[in-house]
Amino acid sequence: MLSAFPRWQVLLASFLLMACATTALLLPSPEVAAKRTQLPLTVSLTPSLIDEEINETEIVGQTASLAWKNITVKQGDSLSNIFKRAKLSAQQLYQLTHSTTEAKALTRIFPGQTLHFQIDKDDQLKALRFTKSRLQSTLFEQQADGKYIVEHITIAPEIRLKFRRASIDNSLFLAGQEAGLPHSVIMEMANVFGGVIDFIYDPRKGDTFNVLYEEHYLDGEKIGNGAVLATQYINQGEQYTAFRYEYENGDIGYYTPDGISMRKAFLRAPLDFTRVSSGFNLRRKHPIHKSVRAHRGVDYAAPRGTPIFSAGDGRVVKAGYNRANGNYVFIQHGQQYITRYLHLNKRHVKRGQKVKQRQIIGTVGSTGYATGPHLHYEFLVNGVHRNPRTILKKLPKAKSIAKVEKQRFATQIRGLQLQLASYTRATQLAMLDTGTIIQ
Repeated sequence: MLSAFPRWQVLLASFLLMACATTALLLPSPEVAAKRTQLPLTVSLTPSLIDEEINETEIVGQTASLAWKNITVKQGDSLSNIFKRAKLSAQQLYQLTHSTTEAKALTRIFPGQTLHFQIDKDDQLKALRFTKSRLQSTLFEQQADGKYIVEHITIAPEIRLKFRRASIDNSLFLAGQEAGLPHSVIMEMANVFGGVIDFIYDPRKGDTFNVLYEEHYLDGEKIGNGAVLATQYINQGEQYTAFRYEYENGDIGYYTPDGISMRKAFLRAPLDFTRVSSGFNLRRKHPIHKSVRAHRGVDYAAPRGTPIFSAGDGRVVKAGYNRANGNYVFIQHGQQYITRYLHLNKRHVKRGQKVKQRQIIGTVGSTGYATGPHLHYEFLVNGVHRNPRTILKKLPKAKSIAKVEKQRFATQIRGLQLQLASYTRATQLAMLDTGTIIQ
């Protein structure tokens, strides 16, 4: 029987049927296809790449596609408000904060920090990542029983050493700024030498200092400064050198090359980087009463509100107010010594309270008989006023590294000694090459 269709149409239909059959044979079964797509994919979010408000990124896991909502904390934000912005219920917030004590950290969030929410298709919180800084974050992951396990994530920065040398023309602070030192490094260096140098009185034009410190980098970008590792100050020809030493328990101290602690029983000055308006003078004319009255202490002129430190460990024996002294604090240090702080704007300690060296006990003011904001500081030994500028040099010597620790100390600072000497020498040669005068 003859076909009802033209020959060319029959041939075309046959070719198409054969192509379909071949394709079916080449395609894998559904089971094989599934096996080929079950590849685990791990994706990490870099907080620094997340900008503002809510950004969503699809992350393909082994079972489902989960959305991440990344919310930057704003001024006045509460955890409850942030959960609402993430479209999560108060019940889920309660479940998270009460499933682990670690979640208390979420109540101490600050503007600029970031919370990353991983939410499933049923709008249930599966994970939360709290970014404290570019180096530290905490991950809360929900388990099958609804509770959360906690993982602390720390990224180690790249550490680079930085060396600076400068000569004093006016003050340590200005010299440090001109040398390109960060404020935190200048302050840390002053803290290291706080027991041996009064940076208000002692510096002279021509003094020099060297400092070796850490800078922290992440992905090639500087993110902050680290510790001062070694520093040296030459004051009127007398050289002071200190090296950072870390004990096995993590405690930190600064010591001379011989292992003598830079921390003394008392600070040479209870303020940082201010100018002095009046020194110890028993024949000084009082600025208000215009008569010669004994001035049994040192006046440190400073802006109102400047923090005042306790010169040493002790206990507050008096704290109050009277017409002459204004707001005042007296601190007893052992049996022999008392330090007095007068004309404070505010007191931060109370009578009977124990204090540590460099603890803030108040702020500079002009209360009582004072012509302007300043701290009047007195030092008494066995009830007798002594000049703070000279008496501190005669007090008991600082502690040294224990004998059992000596070898470890020597090994740890050996590299720092070589680096400090190398950097110092290279800088001196460079200054000679450029014709710079080295004091």
